[in-house]
Amino acid sequence: MLTGFGFADRALTADEIRSVVAEAAQHLQIQDKRVLIIIPDGTRTMPMPLLFEILQQEIGEDAAACDYLVALGTHPLMRDSQLSDLLGQDVVNGKCGSAYVFNHRWDKPETFVELGAIPKEQVALISSGLLDEAIHVRINRLAFDYDQLLICGPVFPHEVVGFSGGNKYLFPGIGGPEIIGHTHWLGALIGSYQVIGTKKTPVREMINTAAAMVKTPVACFSLVVKPEGTLGIFFGTPQEAWTAAADLSAQAHITWIDRPFNRVLSVMPSLYSDLWTAAKGMYKVEPAIADGGEVVIYAPHISEVSYTHGAVIDKIGYHCRDYFVKQWERFKDVPRGVLAHSTHLRGQGTYDSDAGVETPRIKVTLATGIPEERCQKLNLGYLDPASVNLDDWRNREDHGIKLIPRAGETLYRLKSTAGS
Repeated sequence: MLTGFGFADRALTADEIRSVVAEAAQHLQIQDKRVLIIIPDGTRTMPMPLLFEILQQEIGEDAAACDYLVALGTHPLMRDSQLSDLLGQDVVNGKCGSAYVFNHRWDKPETFVELGAIPKEQVALISSGLLDEAIHVRINRLAFDYDQLLICGPVFPHEVVGFSGGNKYLFPGIGGPEIIGHTHWLGALIGSYQVIGTKKTPVREMINTAAAMVKTPVACFSLVVKPEGTLGIFFGTPQEAWTAAADLSAQAHITWIDRPFNRVLSVMPSLYSDLWTAAKGMYKVEPAIADGGEVVIYAPHISEVSYTHGAVIDKIGYHCRDYFVKQWERFKDVPRGVLAHSTHLRGQGTYDSDAGVETPRIKVTLATGIPEERCQKLNLGYLDPASVNLDDWRNREDHGIKLIPRAGETLYRLKSTAGS
């Protein structure tokens, strides 16, 4: 069953959103069932306070239990105060009214139960030979304490999987480190430039293959959201709802331009608290940057590379894919998700292993609270954020200069690459 609707040119009303949730509740027959709703953390634009209110009324009042699990992947755990902001209601000791609100405890091995493995032959087939080892699939054991799993999250162009949402809330959202690392590294091997904003990708196929191992019934609300409101909401299986939302996201979240930019200032909103998440300011504009151009990530509020993986990133720095691939013995023991993040932020480039010379396609500069010395060690440029005057960047597209006031969710692409 697929239900829901959306519009590229207007936001839905609360009543329209409620009608889709109410229809879904009837379809799921949630009376006396235990329902676990898997939701995004605070790094995604999402009308979660409205959705939480509607979900509690339309599902929580009839279900035997209606609890929430935040699909952190490996993002930092959320405190009660942050969860309260996310849901729009007080969360105290991990509980909001009658609902438990769980962090996905990716940091604890006992969180996970193993579902099996994707055989190496299948991995090689899906990845066209880029990966050739079996992938163990583990998931948060809470998924088996409930009668119904219900994904509820937005869909955007995504650097690893093409478009976010759907089964991505299972893997990597509440998945184990193996499936997270391998899928992210596969996305890096293919390249964000090629993957982002593409519906059919090997990474999506790998995630869907892992999701098929989950035997608890799974349904999904996929939303298409912009800062001005919710443009669409679709309900069905994760694949059905995601497919409809990705089609609308392609209309709402991709801006096609005639000529590449030479310089872009990506102004990152406060929902990104470290470079690990604010790197979307690079991912979403890389396809629209001319060779030799520059992306400046402007985020004075950010002072940390990654609250989870910062120590590892400090050791390896930011480099193009070939820098790691051509020195694999040196880097093979680094978590693959961290390697993937490094390559995604650094972008396309080449590495001459004989000369030991790395040549990036474009320059990536930080105008953040991360000190200049650390930026240099990370192999990134530095710009004093206090020196940035936004007015100097406005209305200069004719000169190849672009200011993106709220970067991270809209993808910019060249019209000349449409369909490629």
